[in-house]
Amino acid sequence: MASSSNALRIFLLVLVVCAAHAGKPAPKEKSEKSEKSDKSEKSDAAEGPSAEASGPGGSFDISKLGASGDGKTESTKAFMEAWTSACGKEGEQKILVPKGDYLVGPLNLSGPCKGPVTIQLDGNLLGTTDLAQYKANWIEIIKVDNLVISGAGKLDGQGPKVWENNKCDKKYDCKILPNSLVLDFCNNATVSGITLLNAKFFHMNIFQCKGVTVKDVTVTAPGDSPNTDGIHMGDSSDVTITGTTIGVGDDCISIGPGTSAVNITGVTCGPGHGISVGSLGRYKDEKDVTDINVKDCVLKKTTNGVRIKSYEDAASVLTASKLNYENIAMEDVANPIIIDMKYCPNKICTSNGGSKVTVKDVTFKNITGTSSTPEAVSLLCSDKTPCTGVTMADVKVEYKGTNNKTMAVCTNAKGTATGTLKELSCL
Repeated sequence: MASSSNALRIFLLVLVVCAAHAGKPAPKEKSEKSEKSDKSEKSDAAEGPSAEASGPGGSFDISKLGASGDGKTESTKAFMEAWTSACGKEGEQKILVPKGDYLVGPLNLSGPCKGPVTIQLDGNLLGTTDLAQYKANWIEIIKVDNLVISGAGKLDGQGPKVWENNKCDKKYDCKILPNSLVLDFCNNATVSGITLLNAKFFHMNIFQCKGVTVKDVTVTAPGDSPNTDGIHMGDSSDVTITGTTIGVGDDCISIGPGTSAVNITGVTCGPGHGISVGSLGRYKDEKDVTDINVKDCVLKKTTNGVRIKSYEDAASVLTASKLNYENIAMEDVANPIIIDMKYCPNKICTSNGGSKVTVKDVTFKNITGTSSTPEAVSLLCSDKTPCTGVTMADVKVEYKGTNNKTMAVCTNAKGTATGTLKELSCL
């Protein structure tokens, strides 16, 4: 009996112990997601602030990455960190340049990117004046699609501090100073609202791009600043420039070889050298220019109005065609309408009369206003390749000086003139 009783007590004790363990909640196992979250938090705490955004879509504020808006502290590294992070992430990404002046050196912003990138320019970027830092351009964006640059800020090239190094007026193959904003091999790009100020050389250069829109942009440099073209393009197509104000020391807009399907509307130009096709023929293997439309623009006190220019000693055989100029107002403009197939800047090229450039199918329609030179129209074409298909309709530009009368000079130009001032009907 005693042995049986002891066995019963042991059995009951075991039941009690098991019941006690059963009543306690089992320790929870961490889920894989929770463990990853903990590790991430620990990693973030150890590494400090990161440029990486969380999830698709993010914003990268350069001031939070070490950039200083005092206009003196070098902020190139912070901007490049923002670019690397934004370009490397999927979804829409934004780089924010907040209010302030940020000094930066060359910015080589290379793609392709994993998603669309917007550079929101609320503050100003200042290009360093240390020319030794530049291998080529200041801000160069390469192979980036679906790019937006917008805001009320400035890209200040700080050109006045280095323009004395420009020797292009004395040497044919001169050393080129850095362009401010360069788009290379970009598709579907928009630049809007910003100001480009005092470039060291060209303010904007568009090369081998398709689908570029420049809207409501201001481009500013002194009228005597060297080679400070406003917007230059070459080997590009589907380019639109609208609602933009440009005053510079060279061409407000220049359309180089290989360019097609360009629409320029609502542009105010001056000071500057006008809106130009060319120069054409300077280099070998240049391609044709076609389908250029300039409409509803104003030119003020420029040294040329609407101009087509090609080298007399052209190195390439190419054609400029389907060039249309309509509703253009001239205000005290020198050479309001000019085709110059004997273009020879600074008299440093060879004049041999053997142009290889063909200019045809050009329309000047409703061109009005005043000229600061007696020659309101100059169509100076090549004797070997005359200009053909030139149409002048409702051209009424008058010389306002008192020492001469309004006149036109046409050489080797063939076409028609209708509704045009009698003294300008030289076709």
